Amino acid sequence: MSEKKGFFSKLVSGLTKTRDSIKAGIDSVFSGFSSIDEDFYEELEEILIMADIGVNTTSKIMDELRVKVKEQKVKEPEACRQLLMDSIKAQMQVPEHAYDFENRKSVVLLIGVNGVGKTTSVGKLASQMKNQGKKVLIAAADTFRAGAIEQLTEWAHRADVDIIAQKEGSDPAAVVYDAVTAAKARGVDCLICDTAGRLHNKKNLMEELKKINRIIEREYPDAYRESLIVLDGTTGQNALAQAKQFSEVADLTGIILTKLDGTAKGGIAIAIQAEMGIPVKYIGIGEQIDDLQKFHADEYVDALFGNGQS
Repeated sequence: MSEKKGFFSKLVSGLTKTRDSIKAGIDSVFSGFSSIDEDFYEELEEILIMADIGVNTTSKIMDELRVKVKEQKVKEPEACRQLLMDSIKAQMQVPEHAYDFENRKSVVLLIGVNGVGKTTSVGKLASQMKNQGKKVLIAAADTFRAGAIEQLTEWAHRADVDIIAQKEGSDPAAVVYDAVTAAKARGVDCLICDTAGRLHNKKNLMEELKKINRIIEREYPDAYRESLIVLDGTTGQNALAQAKQFSEVADLTGIILTKLDGTAKGGIAIAIQAEMGIPVKYIGIGEQIDDLQKFHADEYVDALFGNGQS
């Protein structure tokens, strides 16, 4: 329980910048209006958009809030606070089966542009799985970025798991082939693959991912498949655009949102989930190996609004 509490307080401090912008705005709206009218709704809407919850998602949240206010005959602005939080939480629940891959023989691909914390997330996820008593193997299939293999090797060492790698510039699909072969031979529970992130060269990336997927399907058909896109929380709406582009080239099953401790755009977690229909499964709020944690919508919204800090 203390570990859980520890992460919540980390989450609360990690989301300070976003919370400061949301909470200050919302507090002023709730204290500045004596009745719930159109101006009240407009001010509230503006605050949510500023936190990068996005126009579409904010519209959905506000529509739901208006319905609830009417149904429950709410008159006091302050009474809207919990209704607003509930409306936001409703946009972002993680499904029950979201982490099924943890308990199956699985292959997990991490996808995303360079610089978002993809390689770091591979290492952190490997460490988490290892700590659950799983046998984990990492594949260094990002063979084009200078230093990526060395960086991943260092993370594998930290997580105390094996890594399959070839030299820089080699064929990523060949690395995955070797890794799948090794995973089957060694009785590995979870094979985690780092992949290249050259979205500007979308055609090549698409072909590469298709090739990797074909190899996994052919060589390891009974493996449970998970494709997680890694997005940098500090980039806000740009992260949403990346998720949309990658969803065209890969069958994404979840999102890892990193660097949330450095941004005032933490509302992007809500926007991506609501707009893409892809759950945020993990969030990163720091550089340490245990700073990647499973995402809990209720905790996240409470941390954003400054609730539950006592």
